[in-house]
Amino acid sequence: MDRNYCVKLNDGNRIPVLGFGTYASSPDEKMKSEEITKVAIEAGFRHFDGALVYRNERAVGQAFRAKMADGTVKREDIFYTGKLWSTYHRPELVRKGLEQSLKDLQLDYLDLFIIHNPYSLKPREEFLPMDGNKKLIPDHVDLRTTWEALEACKDAGLVRSIGVSNFSRKLLETILTKPGLKYKPVCNQVECHPYLNQSKLLEFCKANDIVLVAYSALGSQRNKLWICQNTPVLLEDPVLGAIAKKHNRTPALVALRYQLQRGVVVLAKSFNEKRIKENMQVPEGYTSGGSWKQCGKVARARAWESEGPGFQSLLCHLSAVCRWANHLSGLQLPHL
Repeated sequence: MDRNYCVKLNDGNRIPVLGFGTYASSPDEKMKSEEITKVAIEAGFRHFDGALVYRNERAVGQAFRAKMADGTVKREDIFYTGKLWSTYHRPELVRKGLEQSLKDLQLDYLDLFIIHNPYSLKPREEFLPMDGNKKLIPDHVDLRTTWEALEACKDAGLVRSIGVSNFSRKLLETILTKPGLKYKPVCNQVECHPYLNQSKLLEFCKANDIVLVAYSALGSQRNKLWICQNTPVLLEDPVLGAIAKKHNRTPALVALRYQLQRGVVVLAKSFNEKRIKENMQVPEGYTSGGSWKQCGKVARARAWESEGPGFQSLLCHLSAVCRWANHLSGLQLPHL
């Protein structure tokens, strides 16, 4: 992606406004991670969002090396975001978690390293530590000390930028008001789409020079384990459909473009080659102020929307992410 499609972070680095999400929601997708990452690079994606807990960073790294070897990209062309998992929140474990991602990816540094979520879990070999009753075992960590360890990783040259994910305004304020703060979070990555537009959180982030990064930009995943199947499907919304028809685009492209119009960096996840190529059309310059105002009216309030993700939804997210990552389908996860 051309640098014209980047935004400047508060530490002076730049992030492409459109990213490719590497989360594999099934074993089949996980097996295709290397192949599909190559497809995304060939389609023009240069911003890639991953995580240790996704258990596919080795495959993603192999794709990077293959496309570097054939001359398609150089390391400096790739912007990679990694995430610190919940079992690595203790400050003495932060660098260990980062170095595991670097080892799997076979990279010397990450462009962006973020706290995956603010919910700390007991350090164990498994990503979802359970007690005898198959309940998650929490850990009690002051995230301000976790942040200090991230700052040290940045100073060591292991990461270029540091940020957070799934943080509410109050949690962001905890970091921003920390005595001796050396680096502000450059971003806050949260679920964000027209049905959950995070308008108040976006306003706060902009006021504090923090970029909002949207995941699940096409609506919440329809996983029966953690979302009511009676909730409306974003891409079937008639307003989105009308805007898409007007601009000769798909509802998905409209939903993605809506975020760019608001100054939000957006992640597009797909394991479909046709859709991956189609998503690269998002930055193209079709604009209509009236259309995007209509798109904003699609928003549907949720109880916790005004303050960002709440812990109930966050814990559901943890279970959904890890269910595949840890192959825990045979266990009964705790009621969250």
